[in-house]
Amino acid sequence: MAFNEDTRVKIPALIHLTRLGYKYFSLKDKKFDINPDTNILTNIFSKKIAELNHEADATSIDLEIKNIVEELNYDDLGRAFYKRLIGTGDGDLKLIDWDKFENNDFHITTELTCKNGDDEFRPDITVFVNGIPLSFIEVKKPNNYEGIKAERDRIQVRFKNDKFRRFINITQLLVFSNNMEYEDTDSNKLQGAFYATTSKNSDSMFNNFR
Repeated sequence: MAFNEDTRVKIPALIHLTRLGYKYFSLKDKKFDINPDTNILTNIFSKKIAELNHEADATSIDLEIKNIVEELNYDDLGRAFYKRLIGTGDGDLKLIDWDKFENNDFHITTELTCKNGDDEFRPDITVFVNGIPLSFIEVKKPNNYEGIKAERDRIQVRFKNDKFRRFINITQLLVFSNNMEYEDTDSNKLQGAFYATTSKNSDSMFNNFR
């Protein structure tokens, strides 16, 4: 078996997520309609929002997507969208079933392009809840040079690129891993699995999963 980030980190991560109940789909699967402005899976989103909001019709759901796109353009690190997500913002529709979380729909895919004009990036794994891309995971193979520092440096550059604002603002959790044990004596956090949230004017802080 090849020794690379796919076989040693990405595929094990995908297997773990499917065991947790996430459904993997290929980007070649034409059953999934991807909104290019946000990467929302519009068919999954529309179906689930209709289930969670019995009064919602196609017009109100389309308007909800338009309002989300507008909020994601705000220079607020996603604050307006976060309020909408948890039900305290301007929207009237429930996006997530927070009371019975297992009632939501969970999907994952790989190498989904986040593109605006000529600028683009592709997270290794994108995680969806009810069709909304709320998290992404970046992986590096074990014992790679400088650990996951390269990914950390790369994401800081993306944070500062206004063309990626919508994709950054919709993301609630970032995960970085090279599938190695933590090195507690290393203040640079080069190996292990870490989570972070978005940032812009300062470096995002990496946190251990323990």
